[in-house]
Amino acid sequence: MKIKISMVRSALLITSLLASAYALSAPGPSAPCTDCARGPNPTVASLKSRSGPFSVAKFSVSGFFKGFGDSTVHYPTNTSGKMGAIAVIPGYLSYENSIEWWGPRLASHGFVVMTMNTSTIYDQPDSRASQLSRALDYLIEQSNRSASPIAGKIDSARLGVIGWSMGGGGSLKLATERSLNAIIPQAPYYAGLNSFNTIKTPTMILACGGDVVAPVGIHASPFYNRVPDTTPKAFLEIYGGSHFCANSGYPNEDLLGMYGISWMKRFIDFDRRYDPFLCGPNHEANLSVSEYRENCDY
Repeated sequence: MKIKISMVRSALLITSLLASAYALSAPGPSAPCTDCARGPNPTVASLKSRSGPFSVAKFSVSGFFKGFGDSTVHYPTNTSGKMGAIAVIPGYLSYENSIEWWGPRLASHGFVVMTMNTSTIYDQPDSRASQLSRALDYLIEQSNRSASPIAGKIDSARLGVIGWSMGGGGSLKLATERSLNAIIPQAPYYAGLNSFNTIKTPTMILACGGDVVAPVGIHASPFYNRVPDTTPKAFLEIYGGSHFCANSGYPNEDLLGMYGISWMKRFIDFDRRYDPFLCGPNHEANLSVSEYRENCDY
């Protein structure tokens, strides 16, 4: 019996040490920059608009041998200097068109954005995390190629990801593995053990109140609570929304666009002009918002 107890204690000690080592190695966002802000002063109207201050172009990407599916890169054409890069990935059984609305929306506010298909529609969250990472690497590589439409446009230290459903779980997973400045998991799904308690990346979770695929009480809310309070974070729940409440073609694009743009501008561009949209208003005065949490002041 004593031998068994000793073995159990040894196993627990090893597990604890490994967890501590993992937590210490969890990456964080890049250092702030003081000259990354771009664009006019934001307003509620400008942030809810379908397009921002910059014109947008796009080009298609073949995912063959790249580690992800066929995708699209959206980028601003009438602004200069290096920008942050964002990759956006869909969920289980879904395609790029489910999340494509984020591409032109974010690009028109000064980001280079890839909206993605996955290698297969059956890929699990950990695979989607890897594909998000490869997408970011591809964007950086393209920025370093003189013949690319986005040559010289990306600051490789300022990166973000968005994911829906299993893609949302993938975005959380990637934040435990790679330095990112901002993530937005929407209706995130992730089963099994996770190390989200090590996340240092600013995290905004978009939840759907009526979600029966990834119920808020099992996924989005516990994930938010698990992200450390020392990490900037926010939680926005759409009243009665189904699992698809943040997807292309659904009526919440303008509202979620305002929060999503503000989150990315605040933590990828380090632009304090967006603080009031995240911390200031009475968010639940909007009848579409059933719950809003945050740990301001950021």
